[in-house]
Amino acid sequence: MDLKTQIQADNLIQKIRHYLITTMGVTINEASPEEFYRAFALTLREEIMINWTACVHTYREKKARMLFYLCMEYMPGRFCQNNIINIHATDLINYVFKQLNRSYQEELYFEPEPGLGNGGLGRLAACFMDSLATQQIPAIGFGLRYQYGIFDQAVCNGVQIERPEAWLLHENPWEYRRDMHAASVFYAGKTVPGKNKKGVDVYELTDYEEVRALSYDIPIIGYKETPDFTVNTLRLWTTKESPRNFQLQRYNAGMLGAAAENTSLTDVLYPNDHNETGKRIRLKQEFLLVSASLQDVIRRHLFIFSNMNEFADKVRIHINDTHPALTIAELQRLLITEHDFGWEEALDIVKTCCNFTNHTILRESLEEWNQSSLQYLLPRQYAIIERINLEFCNQIRQKSPGDEDRVRSMSIIEEGQVKMANLAIYGSHRVNGVAALHTEILKKEIFKDFYEMYPEKFVNVTNGVTPRRWLLDCNPLLAAFITKRIGKQWITQFQEIRGLAKFANDFDSQKEFLEIKKKNKQTLLECLQHTNPIRDSTGKPVGHYSFLDESALFDVQIKRIHEYKRQLMNLIHVIMLYHELQENPEARLVKRMVFIAGKAAPGYEVAKQIIRLSYCISRRINQDPKTNQKLKLVFIENYNVSKAETIIPAADLSEQISTAGTEASGTGNMKLAMNGALTIGTEDGANIEMHQQVTDRFWPFRFGKTALENDLIRHTGNYNPWDIYMQNDSIRKALDSLRDQSFTQTEEEHQALSNLYQSLLHSQEGYIPDYYFVLGDLLDYYRTQKSVEELFLKPQEWAEYALQNIAAMGNFSSDESIKNYAKLVWDIQPCPVDPKELEKIRIEYSEHDKCRIFPNTNGSVKNSS
Repeated sequence: MDLKTQIQADNLIQKIRHYLITTMGVTINEASPEEFYRAFALTLREEIMINWTACVHTYREKKARMLFYLCMEYMPGRFCQNNIINIHATDLINYVFKQLNRSYQEELYFEPEPGLGNGGLGRLAACFMDSLATQQIPAIGFGLRYQYGIFDQAVCNGVQIERPEAWLLHENPWEYRRDMHAASVFYAGKTVPGKNKKGVDVYELTDYEEVRALSYDIPIIGYKETPDFTVNTLRLWTTKESPRNFQLQRYNAGMLGAAAENTSLTDVLYPNDHNETGKRIRLKQEFLLVSASLQDVIRRHLFIFSNMNEFADKVRIHINDTHPALTIAELQRLLITEHDFGWEEALDIVKTCCNFTNHTILRESLEEWNQSSLQYLLPRQYAIIERINLEFCNQIRQKSPGDEDRVRSMSIIEEGQVKMANLAIYGSHRVNGVAALHTEILKKEIFKDFYEMYPEKFVNVTNGVTPRRWLLDCNPLLAAFITKRIGKQWITQFQEIRGLAKFANDFDSQKEFLEIKKKNKQTLLECLQHTNPIRDSTGKPVGHYSFLDESALFDVQIKRIHEYKRQLMNLIHVIMLYHELQENPEARLVKRMVFIAGKAAPGYEVAKQIIRLSYCISRRINQDPKTNQKLKLVFIENYNVSKAETIIPAADLSEQISTAGTEASGTGNMKLAMNGALTIGTEDGANIEMHQQVTDRFWPFRFGKTALENDLIRHTGNYNPWDIYMQNDSIRKALDSLRDQSFTQTEEEHQALSNLYQSLLHSQEGYIPDYYFVLGDLLDYYRTQKSVEELFLKPQEWAEYALQNIAAMGNFSSDESIKNYAKLVWDIQPCPVDPKELEKIRIEYSEHDKCRIFPNTNGSVKNSS
């Protein structure tokens, strides 16, 4: 170790000792692992704070165009190790921990995973925040600081139980409370009409309900090997910490729930909206994010520019999915009410600043709000929407006279509902889909009328994932393997990964890759032994899953549980394999471990029944001595980022089997391929672009109908799952086992599995049977799975395919996505931290750091410097 690194290590050790004594009152020898972790995190964040401060000053001094990214969820995973990697300090920190006789992995384990997200939307937002900082784009992310996350999932006797996600049980060293930047958000009340200085109709509010939003900031560090790394901000709003939000009069009147409603607004992500209370809380949450964030955006702008003249040039606001779509109405209101812009002038600013990403294809997922509810809770914003809609509908009629169907399709207010996607599209400069197929579906089907009226608005930006967390961090063995062969440029220039292709047919590289995969499988199995118990109905652990060894095919499907993602098809295939092995245990030469993980939304009964089916199948087949040396099924409970970081490096087969035309993009497909899993998948979402990059030769497991074929079948009504059931003995036997109690032990289990059977074969309450074509694609899926096993029996060839897949993932880094957003959507330039500003902050910090005051022997004080 060189002298400079030794000095850095000594300083870190001294700082850790300092924080242990000054914040926890313990010495290093008596500190618990949790105390040590916290002291270490406080030490590490000092260096980060220097750069954070310098970046804030740089953005101000250079008057940089800023991006403000609004999203209801983020799923960042643990911060500490990712921060260490991004500031290029892994070797240094490992050395420090060894010097102090501490375990690097054990200490960092004490960091809880932030409960800020649920699935792909939140994880994508976290990847984008990482890439924004790495690409040196001046940006701030806005979200909500959920006290209990979405929920911790426990699977108790097959039933999903939702428990509070207690990630804030202890103080979080990575967040900073910013009381000075609190914002007041107003709901309900009566509107009082008036005029602004330009004569525009505006409304004041009386008898309103005020909610105080406090902010917490989290530093987001960009990867860089030199000390001038960028640090951006993730600002999270909470109502929990403000006593003002508690309604004491209601409490004293015995209205306990109403008294605490505003205090608990940010308690839970996506409260169950199958009741009116849940819907009201969701709407209040969404407006809280929008209102508090826009106030902050304007405050920051005025601090730098002192007026609003350059707002349209210097501010870019990104509406990530429909949840923050009220941004359009609220920004328009603020501009005309608080800053006296004319109506058209303000609307031009809104349409210049705002951009919108749509993340869904499913029409039922396009958010709408009841017109009366929105008018009651947000009367001023509703008045803005009403005027926007009136003018917009008149514009449509002028362009398409007599076409009232088009007016109804594009109207923001229609049949008592306020359509958030329509509002966001109307008020945005750019609208993008997140994969090529998704964008085409938006243009030609979902928002066809909007595209015909505003073709210039629509662009495609395919999603991506950060290779720092999803390769360098989670799979260090594979990362070292890649770096040894092609250098380390791939870490920030992921297109360089294509250089790995020339090693794909190299025997030694194949052998080493297979050894790495084997070690990662061992790590996963060891982890699951300690973290994935089988629970009884009370939640008490009563055993553990039994596993096959690492020579088995690790078949992985990890994503939220939803009918369109077709975990049900995967499970029916498992039943078919089980029946086949029962008849002839030698029928399959490949041992297979099927891993399924994901949460079901609390109000989504079918998804919960799919989880129960998984449990019932695994209970039966894992204990059957005739088959359990060849086939096992494991449901991994409480899937999150940390578990994904262990599962993904171990996967052989990536299940990307959504019904073609339903998955907007997907990012799990990218992470798994990046880590050397081969994809079995439909031509859906980003699978299509991955297939194009990998080429047909190394993408052998495509199956199923295309989106176009599925649309045609739906429109013609030419689909009868009953015919498939009757014509195929294996499928019929598998489906019959859902209702003949082959896998069930209780009446509740029998009812749950019977409901799934009914959903596939019989119309129910207006729903057509097998809406997502599980049976329609099942035979093709079954045949393709046989091809998987045939290739898996040739390990060297399998390794070649895996390495070719990794090498083809260069387009699917979130760095590439952010470059495309910066060019096509935001028109924003990188703004590296100013070296002079960084040096100035560092000197000021160092001078301050020397000024500790210690008592001397005669009772006076002296300066340590």
